[in-house]
Order: sequence, then structure tokens, then C-alpha cells
Amino acid sequence: MLIETQTTPDADVINFYPDQALPGGSRSEFAEAKTLRKSPLAERIFDLGGIKSLFITAEMVSVTKEPKSSWDDLKPLILAEIMDFMATGETAVITPPESSSDEEIISKIKGLLDARIRPAVKQDGGDIAFCRYENGIVYVELRGACAGCPYAMITLKEGVEKMLKTYIPEVKAVENEKA
Repeated sequence: MLIETQTTPDADVINFYPDQALPGGSRSEFAEAKTLRKSPLAERIFDLGGIKSLFITAEMVSVTKEPKSSWDDLKPLILAEIMDFMATGETAVITPPESSSDEEIISKIKGLLDARIRPAVKQDGGDIAFCRYENGIVYVELRGACAGCPYAMITLKEGVEKMLKTYIPEVKAVENEKA
């Protein structure tokens, strides 16, 4: 099995891309003990120590380490855990059959913002912050260079909204809170 890794502008985050989809890899963020019960894979990676949070999709595992931890130590252990996990055939994320609550949706939105969207926005000298989620609409605040950029609305609709809607079906639109 081949697992590609990708660094991000945030030195504490690395994305791991297995060459096969994770079984049951629905989009979920894991940052605290009570959420770990929903993912055997997240439990295994957190057991390594030095992990702050995880964002898991069928295609990727995004790992945020504690600032004091070292990627030199963690990266090979995480790669081994993902490979071993894939060999078991277990479900990566156990999802309940009922629909997602707003709390779960917000957790997914924040996870995707932190893992995929914020690093891209930061590369252009800006930032994006989650404000709230209501009735399928995600309200964010564009900051830094993005706040005054004439292309901010294009970034918001064509980039941020498109990605959130792709990974989180409950999201219907994204609006800038400070518009």
C-alpha cells in the first residue's frame, strides 16, 4: 500500500492520502475523547500521543500534531497505523443511521475549514474563520488580505462554498459574515 503525504502551510498539519479509499471514511473531525468512539482509526492514531486532532474522509486523513511533538517521530508511526488499519477492513468512521445534528455538521465544517480551506487561504495572505451555521448556510469571516480583496466573493463562492457543499451535503450556501 502506498500512502502519499502532503505538508500544509500550518507546520503542525500533514495530510495522508492512502491509495485506496478508507472503508466507511465519512467526513468527521476528532479532537476530543468522546468523539473517538466513532472511529477505530482515530483511536489508534490518538493512542500514539502528541496528536491534537484528526479530520478523516474516504480519501484522506489530516493529522494535526501538538506543537511540542515532532513529525520525525510521529509520521512513520501514523503511516504504519493507517496501513495496519487498512489491512483489517474495519470501518474508519462509524456513523449513526439518523441524519446529522447541527453540532455534528458544525464539527465537520470546522474540520474541513482547518484541514483544507484555511491553509489555501493563508497561502494568499488571508484567513477564514467560522462564525455560525444556520439552516444550511455557513457564515464565515474573511480576514487579512482576503477581507479587502476584490476576488474575495469569487474565492468564497467558487472555492469555499464548492468544497463545503461537496464534502458536507447539508451545506447549501456560504456567506461572508462581514459583507
